[in-house]
Formats: sequence, C-alpha cells, structure tokens
Amino acid sequence: MIAFLVGTIEEKYENEIIMDVNGVGYELLVSGNTISALPELNSTTKILTYLHVKEDGVALYGFATSEERQLFLKLITVSGVGPKMAIGVLSGMKISDLLIAISREDVSAISKIKGLGRKTAERICLELKDKVDATGINLFNYNDVPVVNVSETALNDAVDTLINLGVNKNDAYRYARSNAADGDTAEEIILKTLKQLGR
Repeated sequence: MIAFLVGTIEEKYENEIIMDVNGVGYELLVSGNTISALPELNSTTKILTYLHVKEDGVALYGFATSEERQLFLKLITVSGVGPKMAIGVLSGMKISDLLIAISREDVSAISKIKGLGRKTAERICLELKDKVDATGINLFNYNDVPVVNVSETALNDAVDTLINLGVNKNDAYRYARSNAADGDTAEEIILKTLKQLGR
C-alpha cells in the first residue's frame, strides 16, 4: 500500500495531477479541494494517497489532508459510490459544508453536486449520518473539539476570512470550530484562531 508520496508537482488539471517522485511520474486523481490546497507547479510537496486496485487497472488517488482522505474512505463505503464518484462529491462542496449537509441530511444540497443524483445523495446521508456531525468530530475523532452553540453565520464568516488570510480550507474550519465559544462573533473566532496559529 502506498500511504503517501513526496515529490514535485509537474502538471495540474481539473481532477488530476502528475507528480515526479525521484524521476518517476505518478498520476493521481484528486478533488478540487486538493487542487486548490496544493502549491504551485514545480513545488515539492507531500500528498496522502489511496491505491485502488480493480480488474481493469490500478488508480492512485491523492489528498492534501488526512481529513479529506478519511471522508473519501467513508464515502466509498456507501452503496453505489465508487472512488471516482467520491472524488466528484469532494470536488462539489467544501469539506466542512459537506459534513454539515450529511449530518443534517440535507439531500437537496448534496444532490446539486455535478454528476450526483438525488437517490445517491439520499444514500450518502442515510449511510453516513450516524458517522458524522456538524463539527466532523465523529468522523475525524477530534475528541478535543468541544461542541458549542455557535452561530453558523459567524463560523462561516470566520472560516472565509481565515482562508483569505492563507489558512488551508479544512484547517480553517477545524481551527475556527475548535476556538468558537457560545455567542462568539466572527471577529472573536478569528482573533482566537490567529492567536493559536501564532499570527
């Protein structure tokens, strides 16, 4: 099993990258979330992987974060969802939004993802709803992240601002959620998060 690769990004496409690892070019299928999180071409980076072996070939999938890979592994356990469809689902929404939609059984939101029908969206919600909650704690085992009554608007505003400040999308949601306290404004969440990040 190939757990991860460290190499240079040679080419980037919509859902695919070519990575040079010690002179060997690896083709990895990736989500839009991973593409946006990766550095520029010719940069050296580490990418987590999942090797999918099937009768007609082998495919290597790449992920910028362990959180995304864990969600991918959950998605491919859903009836009718294969690796390529899982990558499509991950490309269709931010990880944080997808977790919230699954936990709330928001079939309408998930079914808007390109190439995903309503029945598949219903299965994703049905089969994964008990494995996630709005914070992603159950899925990602963030046992140190408290569940609080925080305004989703304030949280989303804080996450957007953190992303604009250069924080990785998934990290921005995780840090913002972990720093949010009851009644916090977006500004208060941002300040606490920046302090934690040493900025």
